[in-house]
Amino acid sequence: MKKTSTRLADGRELIYYDLRDDHVRDAVDRRPLDRTVTTSEVRHDVLLGDAVAVASHRQGRTYHPPADECPLCPSEGDRLSEIPDSSYDVVVFENRFPSLAGDSGRCEVVCFTSDHTASFAGLSEEQARLVLDAWTDRTSELSHLPSVEQVFCFENRGAEIGVTLQHPHGQIYAYPFTTPRTSLMLRQLAAHKEATGGENLFDAVLARELAGERVVLEGEHWAAFVPYAAHWPYEVHLYPKRRVPDLLGLDEAARTEFPQVYLELLKRFDRIFGEGEPPTPYIAAWHQAPFGALEDFDGVTRDDFALHLELFTIRRTSGKLKYLAGSESGMSVFINDVPPEGAARRLREVASS
Repeated sequence: MKKTSTRLADGRELIYYDLRDDHVRDAVDRRPLDRTVTTSEVRHDVLLGDAVAVASHRQGRTYHPPADECPLCPSEGDRLSEIPDSSYDVVVFENRFPSLAGDSGRCEVVCFTSDHTASFAGLSEEQARLVLDAWTDRTSELSHLPSVEQVFCFENRGAEIGVTLQHPHGQIYAYPFTTPRTSLMLRQLAAHKEATGGENLFDAVLARELAGERVVLEGEHWAAFVPYAAHWPYEVHLYPKRRVPDLLGLDEAARTEFPQVYLELLKRFDRIFGEGEPPTPYIAAWHQAPFGALEDFDGVTRDDFALHLELFTIRRTSGKLKYLAGSESGMSVFINDVPPEGAARRLREVASS
């Protein structure tokens, strides 16, 4: 992998990740852009103890542009985009309309391929490995920023999820705090460790699932399963079998196998609802240990946390979505219409031949 960092016309950082070491990236952003001005602010809810990012400048962000005006495609002639060069393998750049900025963190966009009509599932294993390497590199770099406590790599796919740009891409949020979801896991981890005299909760969950009926697929270094208490109609958790706290901890064997396993999972998601159905909308979310202090979680260290990817869709059946209505939105109590065992069975049925 070759990494080349440059700056866009408004001062934002852009980084090319290339498969070829001899690729030269010297294109200049020719757009007449003013410096980016953001109004991001993190406010704390004293009743719930969580945080809300207020970012009014995002009201003006790009919204469903036509394909020939996509800001994530390479620049070509007089059609200038966020990527100055005429081609790329993987590109990461600071979001022009960030939810978090300055002392409130940082937001980046990850373009998986220059092909506007592609999807992550359609990448080659070599391309998918390059994305993994880019995620890892950004996790390392962002973790060293003084305002950053947790790094979250994710992909939203599909208009039903709320995606406003159809080009295959993901995002990275670098939070200035430990997120509520991760804090809940750390509390459970600490409580289980104390109750069992030191057993790791993640290890126990993985062992239980691998011995049960909800396994979707298993490799030498990765395992994917539908969790016992899945929140979403079709939800899969992907774990490396050797526990590591973050993407930086993966060894070469796990990195090599990851594209094979993950691409197969994504292809199965697109087959869940049968032939002729539109691509399945999904969210793919990497859970990594925070880089900040963990003194609020008695006896827990970063190494106790288990890196894992959560992949889920909001589509519950053909033509129908799972809406977060009264119980989910009002009380945070999920009601799942699809039994996890049935979801796992369906995801095994649609395996590649």
